[in-house]
Amino acid sequence: MSSGENQAPLSAPASLLATLPMPRILIVAPSWIGDTLLAQPLLRRLHDKLGRVRIDALAPPWCGPLLERMPEIEEVIASPFAHGELKLRERWRLGRALAQRRYDQAIVLPNSFKSALIPFFADIPLRAGYAGEFRYGLLNLMHKLDAAKLPLMAERYAQLAEKPGAELPRPLPRVWLQSDPVNTARTTARLGLDRSRPVAVFCPGAEYGPAKRWPARHFAALARTLAARNYAVWLIGSDKDAEIGEEIRAQSGGACVNLCGQTELAAAVDLISCAKLVVSNDSGLMHVAAALGKPLVALYGSSSPAHTPPLSLSAQPGSARIARIDIECSPCFARTCPLGHFRCMNDLLPQRVLAELDALAP
Repeated sequence: MSSGENQAPLSAPASLLATLPMPRILIVAPSWIGDTLLAQPLLRRLHDKLGRVRIDALAPPWCGPLLERMPEIEEVIASPFAHGELKLRERWRLGRALAQRRYDQAIVLPNSFKSALIPFFADIPLRAGYAGEFRYGLLNLMHKLDAAKLPLMAERYAQLAEKPGAELPRPLPRVWLQSDPVNTARTTARLGLDRSRPVAVFCPGAEYGPAKRWPARHFAALARTLAARNYAVWLIGSDKDAEIGEEIRAQSGGACVNLCGQTELAAAVDLISCAKLVVSNDSGLMHVAAALGKPLVALYGSSSPAHTPPLSLSAQPGSARIARIDIECSPCFARTCPLGHFRCMNDLLPQRVLAELDALAP
């Protein structure tokens, strides 16, 4: 029997699915950490609809550690392609290797042409995704995005579990990211971190650009205040954030520990799991904190919580707060401030963020 003959549509009743081989679905994951976490409601929805299903993810190496922590994912397959690389022959070879797995369906989350190539080369019979970048033919279950109806990125991904044009069930499934207590203990011991006091985690980076980053002096002022309240303050980020982390540490007078660049992503997840509270720019680590259920204040300047809010904001009322100021040019979605004044973050003062922290549910 061919892979196509084994295929069951997403709307098939449970009684029919019970008589069929377990459906196998390949998710072509996004290339951004935050977007990867926003895809988890889609994964949960697939499990809820199908009951028994194997879901694998094709993902870049920097997103793999997050997918491996999601209980909905069976296996993460590393995608060897960097941002923007076509490498048509290599994609064909990977597709032909994946054809041996006989997937029933692929769901392609990125909107690019190249992201749809591997499922096509793998002869996966049902290939779903949004229209865009000449993907007709590469995809054969085409969704058309209604941005007004689906303002949230998480909703847009979750819609791909439904038939094109079908109503998206709300609320989105509650999702959860798993931490590893053994790795947490190993990482804190390696870094010599003090856990005798409550931990506040700051995530001062934002891969997209400086317009999404709260100023170092504001983070430093907030660190001094929390240290005076007996918090241990940890700065967590990638090696690209090490410089801003050191600037915050220095300006805080040593009130915080700069861990930026000292951990891989999996270890960063486990360190965030130690936090009693988290303050983060709109970044991938903000979504990590939300997925871990941590009390969170999310800082928005050039971006908008109407598009990429922490999912815990609605799933766990009281566990997350948004800190932003309402000015006429925000959100602009620019990488750097196009007007040069950066008021959206400069005028978001530490006292305001501290008030949001104090308003979090205990």
